[in-house]
Amino acid sequence: MKSAKIIGLGKYLPAKRLTNFDLEKMVNTTDEWIRTRSGIKERRIAAYGEAASHLAYKASKIAIKRAGIKAEDLDLIIVATVTPDSTFPSTACYLQSHLKAKNATCFDISAACAGFVYGLINAWHFIVSGMHKNILVVGSEVISTLTDWKDRSTCVLFGDGAGAAVLTATKSGGFLSSHTGSDGSQSDILFVPGGGSRKPISKEVVDKRLHFIRMKGNELFRTAVRTMVVTAKAALKKAKIKTKDIDLVVPHQANKRIIDAVAKRLKLPMNKIFLNLSRYGNMSSASTAVALCEAWEKKRIKKGDIVLLDAFGAGLVWGSCVIKWI
Repeated sequence: MKSAKIIGLGKYLPAKRLTNFDLEKMVNTTDEWIRTRSGIKERRIAAYGEAASHLAYKASKIAIKRAGIKAEDLDLIIVATVTPDSTFPSTACYLQSHLKAKNATCFDISAACAGFVYGLINAWHFIVSGMHKNILVVGSEVISTLTDWKDRSTCVLFGDGAGAAVLTATKSGGFLSSHTGSDGSQSDILFVPGGGSRKPISKEVVDKRLHFIRMKGNELFRTAVRTMVVTAKAALKKAKIKTKDIDLVVPHQANKRIIDAVAKRLKLPMNKIFLNLSRYGNMSSASTAVALCEAWEKKRIKKGDIVLLDAFGAGLVWGSCVIKWI
């Protein structure tokens, strides 16, 4: 059976840097407190009016150019985001218009921090089925629009950005396996209470700041570590690959302590884990996308390498995939 391979990667980070020292002036926190608990030093913040599709467009242009194709060669665009340009139409449709990718079918995925991995897995299976040939998968987020800048427990964690990948068919290598899972009974660990159909936007919702991210940090930490280990092992087992044979793990960049704990449980040395969260924070679906692009740009990934993507997010959802780079 044929598989899919990634033939182009791109990323875009907004120009504005918000450092921990900047946050010290905004909320009751310190650089040391943030760094020791998360590993984050700074994050990027989109300009006013810079929407998810705008970030996605800039990352996608780079990925398409590196793939050696034209926008009109795309026949499917998948955008993973929890900060869409608007409730509808999809951010993927806005992106299609920006790119002038007139031949592409478009839809969004809402899987929070696991969104990019979910998008890649969907694209892989669309290609294997023969339904689509060239697919653009993007993780793009303007998380700053959901961030409560008065809540020091959450505002220090998040940032904005976008990463993109172009996939096409391959006869060997490429995507080898995947594993995903969800647990909706734990949706209140990380969520935005207001603004949807359950609690439509209103003066009360805004006054109570229910349109911003709420998080139960301790519960999230424990569950994230456990599920990221479980989903990684499951994907590796399907691919019949041992942990020691992994060349690089690109995890969701949420928290350095989570990543350290996952690496320890998988018995992987930290030199096999790609990290960039100190510069960008948690960009939700964009985190793994940007990290994969940077790992490739820094030549941490080469032909023949076994790469594991491992992500966890609100839902709760989790997912991983194993790729033989070709």
